[in-house]
Amino acid sequence: MQDELIKRACELLSDGTVTRVLGWSSGDFFYDITPTVFTSAEDVKKHFVYNDFCGANLSKYLIAESQKEGKIAVFLKPCDTYSFNQLMTEHRLKRENIYAIGIPCEGKVSAETLHDAGIHGILGVKKDGNDLVCETVYGEKRIAFDEAQDERCRNCKSRKHVVYDELIGEEGEVLDSHRFDEVEKLEAMTPEERFRFWQGELSRCIRCNACRNVCPACNCELCVFDNPKSGVFSKAASNDFEDANFHIIRAFHVAGRCTDCGECSRVCPEHIPLHLLNRKFIKDIDTLYGEYQAGETEGQMSPLSAFTESNDAEPSIVQKGGIR
Repeated sequence: MQDELIKRACELLSDGTVTRVLGWSSGDFFYDITPTVFTSAEDVKKHFVYNDFCGANLSKYLIAESQKEGKIAVFLKPCDTYSFNQLMTEHRLKRENIYAIGIPCEGKVSAETLHDAGIHGILGVKKDGNDLVCETVYGEKRIAFDEAQDERCRNCKSRKHVVYDELIGEEGEVLDSHRFDEVEKLEAMTPEERFRFWQGELSRCIRCNACRNVCPACNCELCVFDNPKSGVFSKAASNDFEDANFHIIRAFHVAGRCTDCGECSRVCPEHIPLHLLNRKFIKDIDTLYGEYQAGETEGQMSPLSAFTESNDAEPSIVQKGGIR
């Protein structure tokens, strides 16, 4: 697939269809993948990569890139296209400056996932059937590909693109996801147990803002947490309340707009399962207002942004429904 993407990117740059290509390149290590803008075919041939570690959602980078002169091509995995559509709904992208290319995805892995499985000193990886074979300084290690995937990929909601100008490879299908299973486990806890769980998780937060910066739904030009008068301006939390306050406010901010891309948890250096906060909101919205998937259709209004007298949940319904 990598060779096919490189070939297409070079064609689009060479014939003038686009002036830039948004894709991925690797850093010092092959698994150290970063979103990258390429401006020439030579640059693409030299640095462009697409492999099992290319998990980054490229849609948010289009907010700035689509405002620039010229057209930019972007490679979007199925889950990325939901974020793309949601950003279009919020009028954050200049669509005429974007050439969207849908590419298939069977799930992505990360060095962190492999490290958590006890695989260290990784020199290279390759697929072997349903396994991922890792060459390490300690010898060859094997792990089932499903186990090596990020949590969001193990519980993928869809391998079907919802928007593109061109599709490379075969189209997938919407999946029967089990992404709410962990949310239901939290809901089954007592309030005290849930409080202890989140207190333990959020207390590890170092306020690096990686979750906010990578989140497509966090696209305000100036974040309230960057306001010098807010009292929490670009600093680590001084107590547990500030930890929780930051993440709870952020979860409310993206409620109804979060596409569940899982980028927040992917980039968290403390491995906090931040996506579970967002999924709780998604699950409650489905329960109270009917099934809704942010970004599924461009222009679709969130249930939290529209009122329908026949379907909206009244306070009494919420209380009787047992939402926790």
